[in-house]
Amino acid sequence: MNIAILLSGRGSNFLAIKEAIDNGAISNAQIVCVISNKEQAAGLESARNFGMNAIFLNPADYKYIENGVSYFDRNAYDSALLDLLKANNVDLVCLAGYMRVVTEAVINEYAGRIINIHPSLLPSFPGIDAQKQALNYGAKVSGCTVHFVDKGVDTGPIIMQTTVPVFQDDNEHELSKRILAEEHKLYIKAIALYTKGLLKIEGRKVSVVS
Repeated sequence: MNIAILLSGRGSNFLAIKEAIDNGAISNAQIVCVISNKEQAAGLESARNFGMNAIFLNPADYKYIENGVSYFDRNAYDSALLDLLKANNVDLVCLAGYMRVVTEAVINEYAGRIINIHPSLLPSFPGIDAQKQALNYGAKVSGCTVHFVDKGVDTGPIIMQTTVPVFQDDNEHELSKRILAEEHKLYIKAIALYTKGLLKIEGRKVSVVS
């Protein structure tokens, strides 16, 4: 199974996925491309160092001027992204800290084949700064969620979740660090099930088939 990794930052989940493929925890899979919207993303540099197919898809190439105002053409950008996925014969798209909302064209083409890891127990605290949201709300428990991507923001069917306690004296950095450690484990489990064809989506419910 051909996997594409989309990332915008350090790529720690990408590195965890690569290691899991290398050691056999994820079977029948290979990473065929790593794509980023950030030229200096550490995860993209790591992919290059591994000799992998590392691609910077530059958002600046998809800006246009109208009446003296600069606009970003999201649809054109994701059309180019879709072309890259198809050119690399991608079967599964894994978002790993990809800080862009994927547009409908990509989601429609890869329906049920795009998954994401989010640092909260969805549907609580979707979107950015989920750990900060949990702390500000006074949550006693947080965690992470692997879910299929749909047209909403962090609204797709949930595959797996795990909990992380929120301590009284927690700060965003410490909570994020503990959640991230669980993200690496959870994402690998979910991807391993997917690559074995063991995940079944029925409406909003995802089950593991035997």
